[in-house]
Amino acid sequence: MNNHNIQAAWKYHDSTKHSYWSIRNNPHFLDWANRPNSFKIYPKLERLPLPRDVSQTGVAALSALSDALSSSRADSVPDLQDLARILYFSAGITKQRGSPGGEIYFRAAACTGALYEIELYIVTGDLADLDAGVYHFNPVEVSLRLLRKGDFRGNLAQATALEPAVVGAPVTIICTGTYWRNAWKYQARTYRHFGWDNGTLLANMLAVSAASGLPAKIVLGFVDADVNCLLDLDTRHEVSLCLVPIGHRSDSSPPTPCEAHALGLETIPLSQREVEYPSMLEMHDASSLESAVEVAQWRGKQQVFVSSASPGDAIRLQPLCGEKQPKDTIEQVILRRGSTRTFDKTASITLAQLSTILERTTRGLPTDFLKPLGAQLNDLYLIVHAVQGLKPGAYFFRREQNALELLKAGQFRAEAHHLGLEQELPADACVDIFFLADLKRILERYGNRGYRAVQLEAGAIGGRMYLAAYAQRLGATGLTFFDDDVTNFFSPHAKGKSAIFLLAIGEPLKRKPQQYL
Repeated sequence: MNNHNIQAAWKYHDSTKHSYWSIRNNPHFLDWANRPNSFKIYPKLERLPLPRDVSQTGVAALSALSDALSSSRADSVPDLQDLARILYFSAGITKQRGSPGGEIYFRAAACTGALYEIELYIVTGDLADLDAGVYHFNPVEVSLRLLRKGDFRGNLAQATALEPAVVGAPVTIICTGTYWRNAWKYQARTYRHFGWDNGTLLANMLAVSAASGLPAKIVLGFVDADVNCLLDLDTRHEVSLCLVPIGHRSDSSPPTPCEAHALGLETIPLSQREVEYPSMLEMHDASSLESAVEVAQWRGKQQVFVSSASPGDAIRLQPLCGEKQPKDTIEQVILRRGSTRTFDKTASITLAQLSTILERTTRGLPTDFLKPLGAQLNDLYLIVHAVQGLKPGAYFFRREQNALELLKAGQFRAEAHHLGLEQELPADACVDIFFLADLKRILERYGNRGYRAVQLEAGAIGGRMYLAAYAQRLGATGLTFFDDDVTNFFSPHAKGKSAIFLLAIGEPLKRKPQQYL
């Protein structure tokens, strides 16, 4: 079982670290003429349009992110309107603009390089207005295409070792990653981006599902080959990343698995030519689970990850509450969200705003790999530049106490500029949030699959932070970093941890309108 050979994860992680010298010794130029297509297209399959005028939930974004929202339905079974809402606000097109390489279609969730390598598929039983089948979602048309007719939910139940959320779900969404679409720009580091970009999309999906009164859960334990076969994927190009069961039927029992024969469906090539990065394929193969028995054993290795204990003084968070909380709906916030390109370095945010972001986004993700709900793989470290009520400096977030511990005081804008790959954004932001994790402990517990889990969790929490920031009319952007320099900056507290993700938050710079003579 490859998952136990954790040297594979260490090899990949170490080989894809950024450093001051690695960036300069590996120049990479974008071939705009060979830029991959942003959409997977089945040219010979009939499209099934989804409704575009779906009703909005009216649920406030901050409530959708973390509150337990009840449903008025005895059973939580999505209809086509629910499904269209979830798919559109997870992966639909919300904006577009021109670029040197052609039109760029921006989607509902943040994605590295706006390359959108995550595809969505739906496996459903019979719904009131949708026949049972396996479908692919096309965001540019807001439509589905039927890949397999019939109820294949039993195949997913079997592949997940009878995970209860999958067994009882009327619909399961499957997220996949397409290597080349992201590797065109980011090369072998794309496998990390699979977790980040899938995670930000999942933040939207979970929030919109909750606002729709539908339970949803991230399922990372499944037999990879079985799910890839069901979707008829060419695994040298595209692979399954996670499952998200949506809704619940109390009287449900898994249908009998059906034979999933090869389909050989035609798709339009992404580019004239693709470059393969073997280290990504090796990493995915090494983190794959091979049988339902292995899935059950892997899922049984859950452990509560408690933040590092520290004796230092801490400042308790002061989140907004009651009438002071922003009331913008989750749909309004998603439509407004975008990755901030420039921060106003003269601005500041309040401790209440930062507290609301941290408190609302770290209450725990519904997953099959961590229990109880509040458990978390990633630790959060902050560089505070301009937060009213906090001294500038480096902090550690104690989740259990809902408090910030000052590690060292000082203005660290120059250091943030360096750590964030010498970009202006982390230096100009009001606060930078770094995700670090004890990879040694995670890999020993979960095997190579733990590498997928820690990257995915960071992306999902980061995606929630995007939404919580934009709900408060702030800006946010995800960034890459110099790996070991991040750990060194926060040490000795962070000694032995690995940098996983970085999110900068602040006031977007409001550009003055141009004046014409």
